[in-house]
Amino acid sequence: MPKTIIISNRLPIKVQRTEEGLAYETSEGGLATGLGSIYKEGDNIWIGWPGTYFDDEAEQQQVRKDLSNQSMRPVFLTEAEIRDFYEGFSNETLWPTFHYFTQYAIYESEFWEAYESVNFKFCKAVMENAEPGDTIWVHDYQLLLLPSLIRKELPDSSIGFFQHIPFPSYEVFRLLPWREQILKGMLGSDLIGFHTYDDARHFLSAVSRIVGLNSSQGVIDNGFRSIMVDAFPMGIDYEKYASMAASEGTIAKKEEYRHALPEQKIILSIDRLDYSKGIPQRLLAYELFLKENPEFHGRVTLSMVVVPSRDQVEQYKELKETIDELVGRINSSYRTITWNPIQYFYRSFPLEDLSAMYSIADIALVTPMRDGMNLVCKEYIASKLDKKGVLILSEMAGASRELADAVLINPNDLGQMVQAIRTSLLMSEEEQMLRMDHMQDIVRRYNIHHWVKIFMNRLEFIKMKQLSMATEYLSQEESNLLVNSFRQANQRMLFLDYDGTLTSFTKDPTKAFPDAELLSTLECLISDPKNRVVIVSGRDRNTLQKWLGHLSVDFIAEHGVWFKERNGEWEMSQNLSDSWKEEVRPVMELHVSRTPGSFVEEKDYSLVWHYRKVDRTLAELRARELSNYLMFMASNINLQVMEGDKIVEVKNIEINKGIGSTKWMERHPHDFILCIGDDRTDEDMFRVMPEDAFTIKVGSERSLARFSLDNSKEVRKLLKSLC
Repeated sequence: MPKTIIISNRLPIKVQRTEEGLAYETSEGGLATGLGSIYKEGDNIWIGWPGTYFDDEAEQQQVRKDLSNQSMRPVFLTEAEIRDFYEGFSNETLWPTFHYFTQYAIYESEFWEAYESVNFKFCKAVMENAEPGDTIWVHDYQLLLLPSLIRKELPDSSIGFFQHIPFPSYEVFRLLPWREQILKGMLGSDLIGFHTYDDARHFLSAVSRIVGLNSSQGVIDNGFRSIMVDAFPMGIDYEKYASMAASEGTIAKKEEYRHALPEQKIILSIDRLDYSKGIPQRLLAYELFLKENPEFHGRVTLSMVVVPSRDQVEQYKELKETIDELVGRINSSYRTITWNPIQYFYRSFPLEDLSAMYSIADIALVTPMRDGMNLVCKEYIASKLDKKGVLILSEMAGASRELADAVLINPNDLGQMVQAIRTSLLMSEEEQMLRMDHMQDIVRRYNIHHWVKIFMNRLEFIKMKQLSMATEYLSQEESNLLVNSFRQANQRMLFLDYDGTLTSFTKDPTKAFPDAELLSTLECLISDPKNRVVIVSGRDRNTLQKWLGHLSVDFIAEHGVWFKERNGEWEMSQNLSDSWKEEVRPVMELHVSRTPGSFVEEKDYSLVWHYRKVDRTLAELRARELSNYLMFMASNINLQVMEGDKIVEVKNIEINKGIGSTKWMERHPHDFILCIGDDRTDEDMFRVMPEDAFTIKVGSERSLARFSLDNSKEVRKLLKSLC
């Protein structure tokens, strides 16, 4: 049976050496917590590092055996790999860059080499466990290269990738020397997920500007596959936290805590030690609150839990010292014999203890400077069985996009945080319960199970879409079937694109006029009264009239703006405006002035920037710049930006080859259709063709067409066989 393989840097179980031998503990972190109850379903397995360095083969074998019973496959890392891959590139290069703390980022080639090496090691582990039909789900920033590595080994596999930390804006991401390799690594996936739309948008922008692949409605076409990029806000196991809050052990702990802090309003702060969490700013805001609100002295306590993390790294050492100094200063300045303003714990707590803390807390103070999602706030919401309590949440956390009923603050604005604390302490129980009720509905509905289900559904959808876009080469057998169907039909309709289909591309588009072979082939086809030949082209009507107007063929010109029946007059498909040209033309002309060899072609209702003669490297750069800028403009003035073969075209959004072809099929009876094209614009034509039509894509194996041919020579050969 096919299985799901989850791959992350850390396993959900951490292996520890003790005097009694090896001990197995639950790992910290949102991913391990979130997926811990999911992966054991069916025959699924989890691949990852067990959290400790093992150099003894016997120990490794023991760990493998123990973890295999829990559906886990360990990847063992050397001390050097842990230092350079994990502590180095992952946490001293990617982590600060992705969280916008670029002042802490280190760009060391040795770290990058270790990162590549460990990603290869994870790929090897996947190959040892993967079978045809398996779904592979890669997680987070430590394994950004892995999807592409797996794709090379298993080209038909179904690969999802999810990033649990923010994805930065292009201007920050481009600071990474290995930016292109990282993006190409991620693009080995079929589905790439982020917590928020902003992260997905930043990723798409980086792909467009660095790799040169544009997207449409969140789908990237890399020439081989469609890759979907979307936002999937991660949830928690709501019932787990709600039932834990109601358990006897938690209730006993809760009474114990309440007895220790009688008559106190409790503000809860729980974070891993990290500069992205905004802990010093939180303490400064609390200090300012105490200074400005003396009436709350002795009545409010900040219960602050900081979970140790990377405290051997210099920045984290300094952060720990800063926190210790702030806590000491605030407590020494404001405490009394019966009251300590801050209860500070630098350690982790069992889930039962955390549940009790969540339950008794009047306020949860969750104010990271930057966070992918932050599940602490959702755990707090799920634990509030009486619905009394207030969540103060940073708008820089991904969770803020969902939890609009929280008191949202900018973590850099200490005055706003002080006001939020005061407002929350004075909030009526009715308002607290109303807000909490709304947030619990959201957290309950969009739980971890919903997150997994939606992600897997979208992964299945994009794989089906990829299959629907897969063509097969027009074999001799299929070609014979096409010719036989053609000969048996009495009313045949042939929709033929021009450039790249009937004739190959030239450096100068004005010189792509039909040669004697093409003209004789078309004359042969139209000599049969059963045939109706329709030239469907993006070219302007005057050029088509000049080149082919003497033939008894139909025309659909400028992607459907103009049409002409054989031996008829040119007509316009609908009333269109070209006033937008005054805004777009200067932009294209500016690119011509900056790009030697390019030029602008003006049609009646479209403008085309040609760059076939431009140096390839410069052409790709300018084309990306122009496309991005035109797409921004087009969204406001009802235009469509299309990228063809060495062109960028802007036209009215109301017209395309599909609409024009549909009109022709409605006008003229037919019992056989052949439709051939080579460009993205021809996909609109393929999309509207009936199922029994013979549709052929030239030069690509990815299309809505049923079949493919390699070039215009093969197209001509096929058309001659119909004469």
